[in-house]
Amino acid sequence: MAEWRKSSHSNENYSCVEVALGPVVSVRDTKARQAGQLTVSAGAWRSVLDRLRRPTGRAAAR
Repeated sequence: MAEWRKSSHSNENYSCVEVALGPVVSVRDTKARQAGQLTVSAGAWRSVLDRLRRPTGRAAAR
C-alpha cells in the first residue's frame, strides 16, 4: 500500500488533503479520514494537477 502524504499547504488545523501515489492515486480529507477516499488513475491525477497549475481569469481563457 502506498504511503499517505500531506499537502504542502497544510496548516495546524489539518485543513488539507492527503494523497497516496501509485498506479492509482487516492485522495482523502485529513480531518475526516474515516469518511473514505477518492481513487483515480495516475493519468487522471496528472490532469487535475495540470489544470490547477494553469493561470485563472479571462486571460487564461483566451
